[in-house]
Amino acid sequence: MGQATIYGIKACDTMKKARTWLDDHGVAVRFHDYKVEGIDQPTLEGWAGKVGWKVLLNTAGTTFRKLPDADKADLDEAKAIRLMLAQPSMIKRPVLDLGDRLLVGFKSQDYAAALG
Repeated sequence: MGQATIYGIKACDTMKKARTWLDDHGVAVRFHDYKVEGIDQPTLEGWAGKVGWKVLLNTAGTTFRKLPDADKADLDEAKAIRLMLAQPSMIKRPVLDLGDRLLVGFKSQDYAAALG
């Protein structure tokens, strides 16, 4: 496996927990900050192909909940990707790209199983 990349934003408690877990377990990762580096459409489309757009789109977050109803209606993959491109804070965090698979969100047991 090449170096894993963890995607998210610095000021997120879940990101901090995930990065602490990775540090504590000696897992080297590159951190990709959406606020600094952004995200591109091919990456989001690739992730959606692996885990599904419904897993990626954080509909429970404040950013999504503040959207006009028209933006939240009739969601499909293309619309969800447009929303996440426009406002990357709508992407569920963190996204840990291990090359052959993605882990979306943080659960210590999932990280332990994947990174054993």
